[in-house]
Amino acid sequence: MFREIVRKRQALDRETCVEILKQEKRGVLAVQGGDGYPYALPINHWYNESDGKLYFHSGPAGHKIDAIRACDKASFCVYDGGYRNPGDWALNIRSVIVFGRVSIVEDHAEAIEISRQLSYKFTQDEAYIEHEIAHDGHRVLCFCLTPEHITGKLVNEK
Repeated sequence: MFREIVRKRQALDRETCVEILKQEKRGVLAVQGGDGYPYALPINHWYNESDGKLYFHSGPAGHKIDAIRACDKASFCVYDGGYRNPGDWALNIRSVIVFGRVSIVEDHAEAIEISRQLSYKFTQDEAYIEHEIAHDGHRVLCFCLTPEHITGKLVNEK
């Protein structure tokens, strides 16, 4: 069902893909948008090691939410900052693409905990996190991407 990577020597193993998903703070979520156009947007994420799913937070309405409600298929791409080998100008970048199904998190308490975990990727300031949850938590919507296929590769820009 899902295509295999063409340049197999560039493929990343599953463990490396998971590490990149855990470490990177942002990626690009692609969903089926209006009128058949793809809709891709930069978004923060949290990879939950215990269930192997990716979680996102959002407002309760908008293009992204309409698209998710209309079609649950999505892909999510994350890439790292890259590195250069000594004496080389070309950047080596590792990227991961997750294909899967998106679902809205219906349990509000679970959505609050997901928001908290997302916040920890940016700050450990508990007072700030709890203030934001107390102030805006009532209108947060979270959704989950359940992976069906994960692929990653290392690309050299040369």
